Amino acid sequence: MTAVPLPDGYSYGPWHDGPDPLAPPADLRDALDEIGRDVMAGASPRGALEELLRRGTERTSGLDELTRRLWQRRSQIQRRNNLNGTLQEVQRLLQEALDAERRDLFPDPDDDARFREAQLDALPPGTAAAVNELANYDWRSETGRDNYRKIRDLLGQELMESRFQGMKQALQNAGPEDVERINEMLADLNDLLAAHAQGADDVQQRFEDFMAKHGEFFPENPRTVEELIDALAERSAAAQRMLNSMSAEQRAELAELTQQAFGDPRLAQQLSQLDAQLRAARPGEDWTGSERFRGKNPLGMGEGAQAMADLAELDALAEQLGQSYPGASLDDIDLEALERQLGKDAGVDARRLSELERELRRQGLFERAADGTLRLSPKALRRLGETALSDVVNALRGKTGDRETESAGAAGEPTGASRPWRFGDMQPWDVPRTIRNAVLRSVSVGERQVRLDVEDVEVVETEHRSRAAVALLVDTSWSMVQEGRWLPMKRTALALHQLISTRFRNDALQLITFGRYAMPVELPELIGLESAWEQGTNAHHGLLLAGRHLRRHPDAQPVVLMVTDGEPTAHLEPDGEAVFDYPPQDRTLHKTLSEVDRLAKLGASISVFRLGDDPRLTAFVDLIARRSGGRVVAPDLDGLGAAVVGDYLRTRRR
Repeated sequence: MTAVPLPDGYSYGPWHDGPDPLAPPADLRDALDEIGRDVMAGASPRGALEELLRRGTERTSGLDELTRRLWQRRSQIQRRNNLNGTLQEVQRLLQEALDAERRDLFPDPDDDARFREAQLDALPPGTAAAVNELANYDWRSETGRDNYRKIRDLLGQELMESRFQGMKQALQNAGPEDVERINEMLADLNDLLAAHAQGADDVQQRFEDFMAKHGEFFPENPRTVEELIDALAERSAAAQRMLNSMSAEQRAELAELTQQAFGDPRLAQQLSQLDAQLRAARPGEDWTGSERFRGKNPLGMGEGAQAMADLAELDALAEQLGQSYPGASLDDIDLEALERQLGKDAGVDARRLSELERELRRQGLFERAADGTLRLSPKALRRLGETALSDVVNALRGKTGDRETESAGAAGEPTGASRPWRFGDMQPWDVPRTIRNAVLRSVSVGERQVRLDVEDVEVVETEHRSRAAVALLVDTSWSMVQEGRWLPMKRTALALHQLISTRFRNDALQLITFGRYAMPVELPELIGLESAWEQGTNAHHGLLLAGRHLRRHPDAQPVVLMVTDGEPTAHLEPDGEAVFDYPPQDRTLHKTLSEVDRLAKLGASISVFRLGDDPRLTAFVDLIARRSGGRVVAPDLDGLGAAVVGDYLRTRRR
């Protein structure tokens, strides 16, 4: 985006100073819905949160996508480039110099010209050996002399660039005095590092004196000798890995050529000493690694060292994005390095993911259990329940000929009191108190106009004319997991729980799971229940627990709802042992139907929600419905929640 000057002197342009203040906030509801789906499908809350961050959101790339782009960039660096750029350039300059020299010597008839031609013909075949052999050669051609000087300058520039990023550009037109200054800086640097290695007391003062004298060579502006060593060791290790990635012949050629850097062998010697001291000071750097480059684009020594540094940075970023090490956090991601490698949009995505994680934790959507594990908080469960119930209500509204479901189970007689409105309330507004609340709030904040806000609303409190004792039995046998019915079952329980806790607060809901055994569970337990391989569908035990719940509430209308995908294959013996057999024993069927009859005597008709088309299952649930005066519903998985909630409302009205 290009900044556009405005008439009053201001300009319009992109926001660069931190997160965009006008960017939309993190969409926590969508994020929580995704986490909730994963948790209900059997993932742990921590695993679900990590999966969301890996997957990303609709407008934000996840960690997996950012990692894929990192590996793609890494592969591009290796596929496109090779490391013989300096050798190729030296070979080209040398060949041009020799060709120009021979052209100048050919027309000269004297013996000196023939002697020089013989010298050129006798040059050793290796590039480095030829360059060293010509160190004292008196060039006749101007092109030859210039090219040989360019070779020495190139070697010096590349050698310095491989250890000090940005030096090649600074040394484009280096003269003898510049070379002397570089040698002096390297000598002082080696002295400083030696003093540091020996533990000298005045090392900080020496560092400050060194930076005052040679600070122009270090744009990183290190504040301590340790920071200086860190920066130098990282670059030196990258240069060493570059050399490790070359063939033995290429390494030997470069080592010999660098003796001619700027025509001064002291430079290579000083750098060799510097490398040794840095390696001793930072043995943890990768000094032995190597990479395979298979492209056609030649890189010089400085570019090669930068490529190796980029590869190391990409590896570090991939580890940070992987979040697989102990104590990992999105705050560990080096955003500057990520933007350097993938662009600013990648940094924006990483910031958004970090903000999303912080907001999910800050708003209390997760909490620590007694055993230290992470779990969804009651606040998060309420939000998930609102979403699940909203989906169910929309499904119910879509049914033709069932217009009264929206107001079914409405509250009864007013009590004379009022209370703040809560989500799901269908009671009429207490208009005088609502207006009074709005006036008081507006005056307290200095507003001249009265504006009605949702927090001002109060509704008339009512008493329910009747209450219900509701038992929701859900099958948790392995077949429910295997056939993809685990998540719809949990969402159904969540929607029913939300409806009762917000609109029918006097009703008593009991959630009961039944596999090999049955047990009453709280909503957080059911939502966090992990799938496990378990044989047995002990409807007998589940109905026993349902009867116990109904007897605790003798004044309430009994409602029993059962979700299952298999005929009973287990029953409970008097000693508490569950007996499993398939096909079901006659004793299992008899004990299950006996419990159905007991519930019928309590006035409970059982609604069975059959998932699956097995003929034996169909026949058995039909028998349950006939003996209890209930009914059988065979919904698809998407319609399970609407079927259960709708049946609860229908039974309650009846």
